[in-house]
Amino acid sequence: MKISAAGLGFPEGPVWVADGSVLLVEIARGTIVRVAPDGTVSVVARPGGGPNGLAIGPDGALYCCNNGGFTWIESGTSLRPGLQPADYSGGRIERIDTTSGAVRVLYEHCGEHRLRGPNDIVFDAHGGFYFTDLGKNRARDRDHGGVYYARADGSHIEELVHPMLTPNGIGLAPDGSVLYVAETETARLWSFEIEAPGRIRKRPSPAPHGGRLVIGLAGYQRFDSLAVEASGNIAVATLVSGAISVISPDGRLVRQVSFPDPHVTNICFGGADLRTAYVTLSGTGQLAAMDWPEPGLQLAWSR
Repeated sequence: MKISAAGLGFPEGPVWVADGSVLLVEIARGTIVRVAPDGTVSVVARPGGGPNGLAIGPDGALYCCNNGGFTWIESGTSLRPGLQPADYSGGRIERIDTTSGAVRVLYEHCGEHRLRGPNDIVFDAHGGFYFTDLGKNRARDRDHGGVYYARADGSHIEELVHPMLTPNGIGLAPDGSVLYVAETETARLWSFEIEAPGRIRKRPSPAPHGGRLVIGLAGYQRFDSLAVEASGNIAVATLVSGAISVISPDGRLVRQVSFPDPHVTNICFGGADLRTAYVTLSGTGQLAAMDWPEPGLQLAWSR
């Protein structure tokens, strides 16, 4: 493992691009930055609030899940998010022009319901995207979360799953037939069969949201964002244990790769053969890079 960048403000949402740089968010600073191959960090955009998940869309722009911000808790040299802040600016989906830094809000509502804490995002081959809304926590209550599908031009958004307890990471199987959603507080990974773009098949009870349980990890662990390997395995950032948990589609824990930070929040794959894993060590504000045993999945519209 090597550290590609340090001193970041709770980094998340890494996206590798073909010039060898990595785009990511700094949730605590409300910025989107580029980490060059030599480790230089430069600001791409300043959307404010709490930029979280990122993905490249069919037009080459960045699409950002903005959770609206957090309070922040410092513990020694580590930083972690807390509750909904007094200056909470509302959840939204944003389009970011990586050349000019211009930020355009695409969605703030789904029907009559306000987005609360959009978290992670993945595009399909049809140009639409799925995203999770984690919700927000307050001192005495919290929001239910959900899963949504939307068009990149801002013309349509629909709710696919609600309620769900803290849905976070989201990804697609290599053939696009299955949607995976990681649930933070339960450390459970769920799957939903996709019938058509933006259409999922819900199973009958017991799960009220209609998902199939892929795995639930033992002990106190929490799931964050995820990426999918070319093999179809799902690599889920795992909080508390500070690891990437690699899970097979049939529910086996293939391996756990540990890192020196309990706040391992996300992973993406890069390099010419997609065998370099870029991992956000958010508590200590670092982006790590390492060789990975399996190549990652080539994402739709990535470049």
